[in-house]
Amino acid sequence: MKSIEELEEILCKPTAGLVKDIKEIKGDIIILGVAGKMGPSLAKLASRAVKEAGIEKKVIGVSRFSDDSLRIDLENHGVTCIAADLLDDEALQALPDVENVIYMAGKKFGTTGQEHSTWAMNAYLPGRVATKYKKSKIIVFSSGNIYPFVHHASGGALEDTPPEPIGEYAQSCLGRERVFEYFSHQYNIPMLMYRLNYAIDLRYGNLLEIGKMVNTEKPINLRSGHMNVIWQGDANEIAIRSLLHTSSPPKILNVTGPETISIRQVAEKFGKLLDKKPVFENEPEPKVLLNNASLCHQLFGYPSVSLLTMIEMTAQWIQQDGATLNKPTHFQEREGKF
Repeated sequence: MKSIEELEEILCKPTAGLVKDIKEIKGDIIILGVAGKMGPSLAKLASRAVKEAGIEKKVIGVSRFSDDSLRIDLENHGVTCIAADLLDDEALQALPDVENVIYMAGKKFGTTGQEHSTWAMNAYLPGRVATKYKKSKIIVFSSGNIYPFVHHASGGALEDTPPEPIGEYAQSCLGRERVFEYFSHQYNIPMLMYRLNYAIDLRYGNLLEIGKMVNTEKPINLRSGHMNVIWQGDANEIAIRSLLHTSSPPKILNVTGPETISIRQVAEKFGKLLDKKPVFENEPEPKVLLNNASLCHQLFGYPSVSLLTMIEMTAQWIQQDGATLNKPTHFQEREGKF
């Protein structure tokens, strides 16, 4: 993996399963909040799957598009782009009526000190979107942060684990789910709550952060000593294919990789690949934020990109000083302050 172009090619290449499923998804797809970390590659993946399926279906991306180059890039990949501030109700209501909605809008980083805007984005806006798209299917991007910490040997929180969100960001994520859930009951809207734990590509994510800490010999805090990750391309594909699995009341789906990963072991693997000795501080706490995505793997199969492949590609990316998004995950945060 030597360039952004190669990375984009892998992220946006649909599997046979996605091409098959996109034929069964009736109607166009609109992605609200397309300009985040995952949105651009998800939109391109959907557009390419439509093309390879040989069908007519619009993929529409909505964002404020403060970066005009992103809009141009998406349009060059067949995505119809609409510039809109979703919190502007007039702009929201002017959006086209579309059968399938992937809701990716939200706020996480910068929550501390701006809690009011976080709640507006994460809990108020969902009600307006659900009312606008009450005749659509909706995939609601959520977070594993809504779960309590669980023992690292437990296999992770399941979909029926009662939520215990820590901090206002996680609380507002649960608020997002509850508001969408209310309107699902009110209008019989088919939905799926997509609870994601740590999608990565080579430009961001907890594997990149651990690898960079190893490479610069910066101490790695082991208090949160275990984690889940999934390749962003796999996570994007699951989100699109989940449009065939919505229901009312909403279906809940944990999305992440199959492993409970030891951060110490990952760092030691990076150490061998980068020829550096990892530096650690603190000892692992017994409980940590973990998802169990067994149901997801039952529905869609195991992720196509393995943990070892992700680590090896990330190490190579670090060695060649590949571009990064400079968007830390704060995966070691235990107090819920983002």
